[in-house]
Amino acid sequence: MAASQQAAPRSAVSPAAAPTVDVFLSGLLFMDIVFTGLGHPPTPGTEVWTGGMATSPGGIANFAVALSRFGLRTSLAAAFGTDMHSDYCWHLLADVEGVDLSRSARFDGWPSPVTVSMAYDGDRALVTHGQPPPSSADTLIGEPPASRASVVHIGPEPSRWLSAASAAGSLVFADVGWDPSQQWTPALLDQVALCHAFMPNEYEAMSYTRTDSPGAALSKLGDLVPLAVITRGGGGAIAVDGTTGETATVLGLDVEPVDTTGAGDVFGASLVAATLAGWRLVERLRFANLAAALSVQRIGGALAAPGWKGVANWWLTARTDHSLRRDYAFLDDVIPADHNLF
Repeated sequence: MAASQQAAPRSAVSPAAAPTVDVFLSGLLFMDIVFTGLGHPPTPGTEVWTGGMATSPGGIANFAVALSRFGLRTSLAAAFGTDMHSDYCWHLLADVEGVDLSRSARFDGWPSPVTVSMAYDGDRALVTHGQPPPSSADTLIGEPPASRASVVHIGPEPSRWLSAASAAGSLVFADVGWDPSQQWTPALLDQVALCHAFMPNEYEAMSYTRTDSPGAALSKLGDLVPLAVITRGGGGAIAVDGTTGETATVLGLDVEPVDTTGAGDVFGASLVAATLAGWRLVERLRFANLAAALSVQRIGGALAAPGWKGVANWWLTARTDHSLRRDYAFLDDVIPADHNLF
């Protein structure tokens, strides 16, 4: 965001008139099955019973739902199968959450990937079943719609549509997923040059930049992309915005996590929303950090995204805390009057 825009008054997130959508997304979608309340991981030859379970769309859907719940017009291009998991995800995204799926497609004989997440010790372990997508993102998307921002999970193969989106003025926000090879090839960072923002977690950031601290990784990433953000889980986040000259560090909120699945995606979506609203960098980080902290207190990724209603409910009680009142006073100016609609 340009420095002249940064000086604009803070406001709640609201759609712009010109673009077709506020945020356009593309990435791999999963069906998430989450188990919580585990005291330890399962071991061979045993059975573990737990009282907490949820199912929801995952992967790029975490971003899409979180953005839609902040009142942004959200369009998603993703591959869906025709199995029951795909039926459920399509219905929830399109009919319940109001996400536009006109750029998505369904493919016979291809099952949507399924991830089982087992939450314990404040973290989670994942087991995923899936096959390569039947269509590339470029084939699926064609010419991307006009949007204020775009979100993508970048991978080994560059996507041509990112160039078109960036050239059309869309702010491209990129994240990365787990590298199963654990090689963390630095060449992947070549794609960051097309992006406005890059939002890896600290392990990913240090692995791709071959550095040994989040601060050193941020310094390298800040040379590659206008807005570099490194998430640190419960430890908060650090960022540098080259367009405004701002740097910021925020600490994590003191919450008891139930399930951390999708929290990084909720953080990223909230950062997109706050950036489009023109807030100061520290406010953007605090807002994203808050949304992620609220999400880990519920089961599931996409369905745990708080939206404006969740943020407003938290603020009703949190504002009595002196330090929170000081750090999050900007929420008084940005929570929409009709937040119960989201």
